[in-house]
Amino acid sequence: MKQVMQPISPNPSCSRRSLLKGLGGLSLAGALVWPIEEQVAFATQGVSRASPPSGLRITDLRIAVITGAPFRVPLIRIDTNQGISGYGEVRDGGSKHYALMLKNRLLGENPCNVERLFKKTRQFGHHGRQGGGVSGVEMALWDLAGKAYGVPVYQLLGGRYRDRIRLYADTPSQRDPQAFAEKLKERVQAGFTFLKMDLGINMLRNTPDVLSQPLNPDRGRYFNTQHLFTRIQITDTGIALLAQYVAKVREVLGYEVPLGADHFGHIDVNSCIRLGKALEPFQMAWLEDMVPWQFTDLHKEITNAIDVPTLTGEDIYCLDGFKDLIDQHAVDMIHPDLATAGGILETKKIGDYAQGHGVAMAMHFAGSPISFMANLHCAAATENFVALEHHGVDVPWWEDLVTGIEKPLNRQGFALVPETPGLGVELNLDVVKQHLGRNEECFAPTDEWNRGDSNDRLWS
Repeated sequence: MKQVMQPISPNPSCSRRSLLKGLGGLSLAGALVWPIEEQVAFATQGVSRASPPSGLRITDLRIAVITGAPFRVPLIRIDTNQGISGYGEVRDGGSKHYALMLKNRLLGENPCNVERLFKKTRQFGHHGRQGGGVSGVEMALWDLAGKAYGVPVYQLLGGRYRDRIRLYADTPSQRDPQAFAEKLKERVQAGFTFLKMDLGINMLRNTPDVLSQPLNPDRGRYFNTQHLFTRIQITDTGIALLAQYVAKVREVLGYEVPLGADHFGHIDVNSCIRLGKALEPFQMAWLEDMVPWQFTDLHKEITNAIDVPTLTGEDIYCLDGFKDLIDQHAVDMIHPDLATAGGILETKKIGDYAQGHGVAMAMHFAGSPISFMANLHCAAATENFVALEHHGVDVPWWEDLVTGIEKPLNRQGFALVPETPGLGVELNLDVVKQHLGRNEECFAPTDEWNRGDSNDRLWS
């Protein structure tokens, strides 16, 4: 029987006492008829905060593109008239222009109106990396709102279900299963209680009699994007080799640690089903993105045919993109990337919608500690959360990018949810400058994007 990973037990420890204390008995009735922004401002009048939220205005948006974290990441800084800044990031590998094109629509706005500004900019996002501008700006707005009100972001989302977030470590596979299994054991020794591996047709390269047609050497890595979807079949020999690889890994690693798999490549549905059945003895946590996410019917066919959980979603933008998969139970779990899905609140809405249909949510992540913190707040506030990807495990300076939080961020396979205002961190500019991309500056002026016609720069 298929076993789907379930969320870890919630550990709620938040209280409404500090919120209600500021109201007072005589003021409560009157305050409840005020606009919501003024209600929160009044209710938190005893909380130390940087400035009156109602007067906060956006004055600037700047970018610093870093590399090697572990991928190229455009960091976003939104400045205000009251001297506080909020941070976000465009998803790994995305263009800084996805955020810059939104600047003229944000100047002069109150960043605490997060949902209204998201709706104002939502039309300029799209699936994949193109959702990164809207999503990254949304992160920065929540960071500003939390700093203005003096509370962590999760509190603005309605509170938390847990005070620590389970992490899963992605580990690129090697051709030698013994060497790869030893690498996974190092992850376990570092405290991780959940792992993921790459497993697909790239591992069969240059092996005879395993594929129905040769791999195209010009295609590079084989991600499941719709425009590259092909119908390559894996032969019985190829299926057996992949199963033997996983068997060797499990022999060394054991079965106590959940193990997911990703990067299968552009194989046809029948090969997906045959491979899924061959992997059933190894108690895989999930098989990720076996076909492109757009093919709901194919996902459902695979999910119904195998007794291994299926999962997809890292390239889907906004809740609307997930609804068909969730409504039809085409996958066992969803897997949004907050930096593509529309940001913190939209990802929580995706999780809440999935929970209403009996579907759990894991979270994809492959960026800097800024987006990592955004994920922690969202995961804390979403009840059906299972585990968050940590892709920066092998980057020695990764945690040095941020200050203001107790380290290490990885505590025996979990991360603590910050209690400080906003996302809970500030950038370490010295480290940012050490890892800037080629010909990039650290938050240089972007005045050319202030005008309403500045989007023309994208197409010139």
